Amino acid sequence: QVQLVESGGGLVQPGGSLRLSCAAPGFILDYYSINWFRQAPGKEREGVSCISSSVGSVGSTYYADSVKGRFTISRDNAKNTVYLQMDGLKPEDTAVYYCATDTLSNCRGSGWRAMEFWGKGTLVTVSS
Repeated sequence: QVQLVESGGGLVQPGGSLRLSCAAPGFILDYYSINWFRQAPGKEREGVSCISSSVGSVGSTYYADSVKGRFTISRDNAKNTVYLQMDGLKPEDTAVYYCATDTLSNCRGSGWRAMEFWGKGTLVTVSS
């Protein structure tokens, strides 16, 4: 059983920054594409970003239009951790953020229903 663990959420003012982390004890994250999803109250879960495996490839990254230019996804393979750096945060970014994987090596643009393993989420609140 793969356990993904998110951290780094919190309360931040509009225009501020947070860095979310996704770790997986005993599971080598770099073998797989890792996705970040978010779910705001009353809304459907939506994809935010994805990073492909860097094993044998360059580890391509993808972003939803709503976060492009503000969020950056990356890996630190030495720490077996995937990060989501969030800058220029807006109130509409408020949501529970989840990392997830469908255990494929490349990002496929799959929706949340295709994911096999999930973390429990970390709450991001953007408010003044």
